[in-house]
Amino acid sequence: MARFLAVGFLAAAVGVQAQPPNWRFVGAEAGRPGRVVKGAPFSADVTTETTMVLQDGNRVHQTSKLRLYRDSEGRTRREQSLNNLGSLASNTNLPPVVFINDPVAGVNYALSPTAKTATKSTAVNRDGRMRGGPRGAGPQRNVKTESLGSKTLEGVAAEGTRTTITIPAGQEGNEQPMQTEIESWYSADLQTVVLSKRSDPRTGETVTRYTNISRTEPAHSLFELPADYTIAQTQGRGTGAK
Repeated sequence: MARFLAVGFLAAAVGVQAQPPNWRFVGAEAGRPGRVVKGAPFSADVTTETTMVLQDGNRVHQTSKLRLYRDSEGRTRREQSLNNLGSLASNTNLPPVVFINDPVAGVNYALSPTAKTATKSTAVNRDGRMRGGPRGAGPQRNVKTESLGSKTLEGVAAEGTRTTITIPAGQEGNEQPMQTEIESWYSADLQTVVLSKRSDPRTGETVTRYTNISRTEPAHSLFELPADYTIAQTQGRGTGAK
């Protein structure tokens, strides 16, 4: 499974410190790509850690954290500090951002709590079909998937799978075969992956985990534009909705 949460939450924060903000919605929401998940409310902390070992033995470790909410109607809210997003926030004091996806009203918001401004865009409701296989898979790859059984993570039941993708020698200029291993733990109750681990010799190891999971209904106000915010910019169709 790709880093479907942490990477998406960068949201192409171009000129994020400028007023008004100039953000675009990119990336996936909680749950499987392309779906609005109803009837499975929850909130959780999501942490993504990436570790890469360089040729000289030096280790590069980056961590990003966010708070995620989803209500019974499939609305989502993501609270993110851009200061912990590695190279994006290097030597920069970036403010926190909030992303609201409301498929019921058909709108997305990118909020700047510091400036109390918002960028609004039209949500895109998709057909819910999954497209493509694991990242890195293709006609010249060997893909093997195995079940890891079930276990309880943060109080929710999850089913595990391990996918191994082998790239033959010479396929990408590699002298020896390369293997990417993806471990994914999917909660049917939450309809989302609550733990994923990806090990790739080209990009290192990435682990995304959900913690402090609560299955109570989040407050409706979390998915609304606050009354004291100003819509500083309205954009066209956003790509963050499901």
